[in-house]
Amino acid sequence: MASVRIREAKEGDCGDILRLIRELAEFENLSHQVKISEEALRADGFGENPFYHCLVAEILPAPGELLGPCLVGYGIYCFIYSTWKGRTIYLEDIYVMPEYRGQGIGSKIIKKVAEVRRGVGATSEDLKKQGWPWIRAAPNSAWPSWTGTRGPWTCTRP
Repeated sequence: MASVRIREAKEGDCGDILRLIRELAEFENLSHQVKISEEALRADGFGENPFYHCLVAEILPAPGELLGPCLVGYGIYCFIYSTWKGRTIYLEDIYVMPEYRGQGIGSKIIKKVAEVRRGVGATSEDLKKQGWPWIRAAPNSAWPSWTGTRGPWTCTRP
């Protein structure tokens, strides 16, 4: 099995992130709804006050391989504020390329988001997710125990 690293996205990753966003949209039969551009991802995610944060899953080459690292998944999140519960982290999307599923990559992304949540003092009960029906069925999924939450998940997209 190849070595996987979960890391914060860099500005130079925006082309690959957009590729993965389009793959997710295709998977959900919603390609027509993708309006974002690589330039918008750069402007909105990297700068003094980013609108979003992104973790990427990167397959690292084995020693001696000529190919460089390859991005195979991502998780996009942002911070919001609940007037009742305070700091909240909102996980907008998570995606792992089909050929890399079943290796725990999605779980690693989710666990890293949970680490970020704890690091900023966000309440676990308010960690939200979109409607990801495919992740619940994924082998070795961390769903839904990864956060230690007590409350229900919030699905906001059809």
